[in-house]
Amino acid sequence: MEKGKGSPASAAGGSAGGGAGKLLIYTSLDAKDELEEKLERCMGTVTSLTGGLSEREANDALNAHVCKGAPQHEEVCLGLLTMILMEPAQAQKCYRDLALVSRDGLSTILTKMNQILMEKYLKLQDTCRTQLVWLLREMVRNGIIGIDGNCMTFMKQIAGGDVTSKNIWLAENILDILTEQREWVLKSALLIAMSVYTYLRLIVDHHGSPSLQALRQKEVDFCVSLLRDRFMDCFHGGIRDLVRLLQSVARIPEFEQLWKDIIHNPQALSPQFTGMLQLLQSRTSRKFLACRLTPDMETKLLFMTSRVRLGQQKRYQDWFQRQYLSTPDSQSLRCDLIRYICGVVHPSNEVLSSDILPRWAIIGWLLTTCTSNVAASNAKLALFYDWLFFNPDKDSIMNIEPAIFVMYHSMKPHPAITATLLDFMCRIIPNFYPALEAHVRQGVFNSLTHIVEKRVLAHLAPLFDNPKLDRELRAMLREKFPEFCTSPSPPVEVKVEEPTAAEMDNHMSDRDDGCYDHAEAAFSDDEEDVNSKGKKREFRFHPIKESVVDITPFLEQLDESLKDKILLLQKGSDTEVQCEAMQEIVDQVLEEDFDQEQLSVLASCLQELFKAHFRGEVLPEEITEESLEESVGKPLYLIFRNLCQMQEDNSGFSVLLDLLSELYQKQPKIGYHLLYYLKASKAAAGKMNLYESFAQATQLGDLHTCLMMDMKACQEDDIRLLCYLTPSIYTEFPDETLRSGELLNMIVAVIDSAQLQELVCHVMMGNLVMFRKDSVLNILIQSLEWETFEQYCTWQLFLAHNIPLETIIPILQHLKYKEHPEALSCLLLQLRREKPTEEMVKMVLSRPCHPDDQFTTSILRHWCIKHENHLIEHIKSLLIKNNSLPRKRQR
Repeated sequence: MEKGKGSPASAAGGSAGGGAGKLLIYTSLDAKDELEEKLERCMGTVTSLTGGLSEREANDALNAHVCKGAPQHEEVCLGLLTMILMEPAQAQKCYRDLALVSRDGLSTILTKMNQILMEKYLKLQDTCRTQLVWLLREMVRNGIIGIDGNCMTFMKQIAGGDVTSKNIWLAENILDILTEQREWVLKSALLIAMSVYTYLRLIVDHHGSPSLQALRQKEVDFCVSLLRDRFMDCFHGGIRDLVRLLQSVARIPEFEQLWKDIIHNPQALSPQFTGMLQLLQSRTSRKFLACRLTPDMETKLLFMTSRVRLGQQKRYQDWFQRQYLSTPDSQSLRCDLIRYICGVVHPSNEVLSSDILPRWAIIGWLLTTCTSNVAASNAKLALFYDWLFFNPDKDSIMNIEPAIFVMYHSMKPHPAITATLLDFMCRIIPNFYPALEAHVRQGVFNSLTHIVEKRVLAHLAPLFDNPKLDRELRAMLREKFPEFCTSPSPPVEVKVEEPTAAEMDNHMSDRDDGCYDHAEAAFSDDEEDVNSKGKKREFRFHPIKESVVDITPFLEQLDESLKDKILLLQKGSDTEVQCEAMQEIVDQVLEEDFDQEQLSVLASCLQELFKAHFRGEVLPEEITEESLEESVGKPLYLIFRNLCQMQEDNSGFSVLLDLLSELYQKQPKIGYHLLYYLKASKAAAGKMNLYESFAQATQLGDLHTCLMMDMKACQEDDIRLLCYLTPSIYTEFPDETLRSGELLNMIVAVIDSAQLQELVCHVMMGNLVMFRKDSVLNILIQSLEWETFEQYCTWQLFLAHNIPLETIIPILQHLKYKEHPEALSCLLLQLRREKPTEEMVKMVLSRPCHPDDQFTTSILRHWCIKHENHLIEHIKSLLIKNNSLPRKRQR
């Protein structure tokens, strides 16, 4: 059987994880995936039909079964698909059987393949990924109608800004299929355009890495070949943005020559091609902007722009940053995200007028967290790209709105961002493409005019002529856009509250009231607030009444019996009555005939009813066995208790996990409340691993991500609880906590000296391990970027562990005397307690010399006094070794 190059496992240098013979990677605690269960049942049907039969008899049996009806046809097709994915040795035979028994031209297989690719690809076993690519190759080779759609879904799974081995493996294998089956590719203009768009973008990521040179050259050859042979097809839908991608690779020789033809000899590429303006005046189809985000990225981004409230986005942004934007290579992904937000995410008026996280806040976050100058410049171009040739008759106001709002809302919290963007907007006009400067100027002018006409902003003078901008920039804006630098006459009687710019660095609490203001902000000259009659307005404090929770809209969607129990829970006079009502609700949920579609509505009711619980203190003031048991006796925790009492294979177990998952979407604090219950409750003793099942059942679907987000939420809400949970979290989840400094940074960022001392005691008593030899060096290197007290805490916790200093001595190579005084001081004090080893002396002597850096001389002087003979021997040994190294012969 012909395979693609290697496999994801071999590319990553490892083997496929998870249970043998399974489709998806999962642990024994995970609830069984419904799709996997269905596919395994179908495979079981095929196996039972063909077991012990000859090949011909087996074919007859399968054909007889599929003739019974559509359900049986689907059953056999999916069973054979599953065998192809799980049993590589049988793949060729199963594919042949599939071709013989399919009655719909393999349409069932194409649909299921696409579902697996879109929903399950990240969880697929490496063997199954390899087999999916193999199946794609076979179906392309056989010209199956509709397989081009699956091919484009495969390309969507190739992540931008990701040069990990598995991603490179996928990019290379799909490219090989497209190259081998070029004639098939040429039959679809959309596939041509999507392929060129995808691989032009990937060339940027693969450029400059010697190990990826061969792949990059194949990508270049592939794209140039299609652009020269089918130029207009390449611009089928992705027109304007394909030019942007071509700009990013313009210095590669093959593209340099192509650019010369585009500019000077367009007819040589296509008789229908009249020149650059033709391309830039045509907008990009949404499907092209979306194709450079993986399904998971797209889901998370859409979730943030439709479900997350402004002011509550930090945990989601942190997760996204950690997952997709944490490496130097990933900086290029910011452009894809910004283009997607501008061109695809167009919220409804209902969302725009709500407190949902606006697009400009996400883009502002992407800009402020960018660490590369090149990536920052490209990100600004991505933000303004639709402005350059904006035509109000053809282009949408929603494409240009984010840029103006980023500038407007950044003026107070981040004036440098506003200034940078305004400067970029002015300078891009003559510099984007000098031959089309007049068109670019008109495009930007059209954008600004349309923004004012549509009342996105009432007028632009407060932005363009703001005293927070430096004089030169304001002069340039007046020169470029004099029409927008003059304020209209202020209304006589109208007075509008000043819009409060919500900060994009996540320290905001309320939505910016001026987001859609249509009038100039007005201030009173007097510090006192004076009413129209000249009297000073009196202000009195009125106690805030606890509002009655209204769950009527949810109750109307519930069954009568469940509705009665919810009302009983709401009206319960004490905790005991509420717990009884809650247990009745749980019992009904666990009944076999319970309509699981009601879980979401039930979760909405519960999160409303338990709001006070989520706002209150979790950990008792005085921690005793009795107080802990009392604290976990609340009605919410009854769900946790029932979960702990069940076996993982019990059907009710997965139902309760689904309920918790729904609750988690509506109230993220549920995660750390579960962690607290699993640690504090006697009924949950030894059941901390249930949290992993919970994490897998959530939309995040990943233990590490879920754990970090929950601990972050805990850190923001309750530092005492964070410290209480820390020993258990490190003990129960070492793989998630000890590999990086993420959780450690959360802890040291908020604890005080007393809490630090408590954690040090836990370490010394053996209750807590926060470092291990294989990862401690990397964590300490990460900590060099933290605040002074955070670094101090980190070193104190490290010193409490019994880890040899030689393990972390290589950190000296990273320490600069001006930038890292905290680490140098701690290391110096620790080294003075140690008897010098040869490795220590070598590292100390290898530090760069600087007259103000006294680290090396200080420790050498101390060692000279305390351990003179050892120091002399080590220096002598190092000199001999250095002298014996082969040297280049002098000419």
